[in-house]
Amino acid sequence: MTDTYDPSRTAVLLVDPYNDFLSEGGKTWPRVEPVAKEVGLLDNLRSVVGSAREAGMRVVFVPHRRWQPGDYETWDHPNPSQRKIQKGHHFARGSWGGEFHPDFRPQAADVVVGEHWGSSGFANTDLDFQLKQHGITYVAVVGLLAETCVEATARFAMELGYHVTLVRDATAALSPERMHAAHELTGPTYAHAIVTTAELVTAFQDARS
Repeated sequence: MTDTYDPSRTAVLLVDPYNDFLSEGGKTWPRVEPVAKEVGLLDNLRSVVGSAREAGMRVVFVPHRRWQPGDYETWDHPNPSQRKIQKGHHFARGSWGGEFHPDFRPQAADVVVGEHWGSSGFANTDLDFQLKQHGITYVAVVGLLAETCVEATARFAMELGYHVTLVRDATAALSPERMHAAHELTGPTYAHAIVTTAELVTAFQDARS
């Protein structure tokens, strides 16, 4: 691995760490679980976030819109994912499923940006503004889902001029095929680095020393 990460210029973008995605009993967990368990998602997310904090790097929460009654009902063009959320009430505001997983809750130095309505954490939110205000130019994008919000957020980051790192085993997808596509087919077209958790943690530790 050749990339180095200056703690003052690097942030981990933690996308959609909701109970509905990451916890037993979550609405989407049954579909995520096979890939998540295969790659060791929860332990790897803990390692990435923990090592970033130890290195003095910023952890930025990039949450999806938490559904509430009335969402999308009068929209001209809700997308298929939004229709599913409208029907299934994923990440419902005020519900357990719409809370962050207990292991991934914001700490004092973390940043929580505005909720994204679609897939990209940048579109119609303050994410770019917050990163620029904190001097961030390198982002490691982790969380859910590899083929939707993680990819869309990472692609948008590249378009805005950030150095983008994807972490193969600190995300999960709704199928092995989608996971493969995210890292072997589409990821290499925009990401500057595609690494494992172990590789990233080592790089973060080296940056701290």
